[in-house]
Amino acid sequence: MDLILLAQAGSQGLPDPAGHTGGFSLWGLFLQADIVVKAVMIGLLVASIWSWAIIIEKLFLLVRIERKTNRFEDQFWSGRSLEDLYASMAQADNRSSAALFVSAMREWKRSQESMMRAGFLGVQQRIERAMDVEMQKEMASLESRLLFLATVGSTAPFVGLFGTVWGIMNSFRAIAASKSTNLAVVAPGIAEALFATALGLLAAIPAVIFYNKITNDISKLAVRLESFSGEFSSIISRQLDESV
Repeated sequence: MDLILLAQAGSQGLPDPAGHTGGFSLWGLFLQADIVVKAVMIGLLVASIWSWAIIIEKLFLLVRIERKTNRFEDQFWSGRSLEDLYASMAQADNRSSAALFVSAMREWKRSQESMMRAGFLGVQQRIERAMDVEMQKEMASLESRLLFLATVGSTAPFVGLFGTVWGIMNSFRAIAASKSTNLAVVAPGIAEALFATALGLLAAIPAVIFYNKITNDISKLAVRLESFSGEFSSIISRQLDESV
């Protein structure tokens, strides 16, 4: 009979025997939680929303960069003059291998005068260094804010567990205050605890999955950039040898 009355009270939004008025809906569990559990729930919800914002932004960015890289490399290996390609891309918003190419060609242009005065020694090293610097900038841009995903993935379950422990403590305090082990006394606190755990997992699982995917995609792009850098460095070396 007590369970039936509790269910009716929760479904109608009436006070239950333990003093909870929000029922057992998700919103009701939030309303009837104490300030500590509410803070945990809000923090986890904000972390989840921000994680999804980072995930969506990174996924779209990687797709856009891959398309630009494919388009640039098609032009690069089409046999088009490097001077013409540089002239068409010097003022564009370049990413990935296109950015490496522009930085290398810019350094090549700057070094032409010094090559005439002091020979070719060190020119290729400066060009390779320029590409390395540009690659590091590109990787730093792609990896920005990924630390937040890693942090959410590793800590959100423990934050949710803290909310769980706090909710169970509230249940035991309710039992002690009422001097009763009736389910109506215990259930609200347990429900709050489980809701906090669920929010922790909701924030952590996507963060871990997409952190691994995004870092893997960035690693593949880094290998692709290193390959392009090596191939372009070989082209520069051959042109320098022909100029001797």
